[in-house]
Amino acid sequence: MGVKRAYFVRACWDEDAEVFWSESDIKGLHIEAATLQEFQDLVGELAPDLIFENHLRHEELGATPLKDLIPSVVLRAPEFGASSA
Repeated sequence: MGVKRAYFVRACWDEDAEVFWSESDIKGLHIEAATLQEFQDLVGELAPDLIFENHLRHEELGATPLKDLIPSVVLRAPEFGASSA
């Protein structure tokens, strides 16, 4: 099947709770943060391990070139003014 090379994480703003929360195609990634910087830091810290654990089959690791195992994570900024919650 091949290794997926790009994943997305969207920061959504919850006006009532006053936190950013995540919407993502990375299995297991659930983030809430008070600031966008904190949100970005958590994505950088958590996403690589979750991709490795939840999206790669161990048999793919030995048979796939290293350059094809390193995915990109696209962070999408929140859309203020739109209903996110």
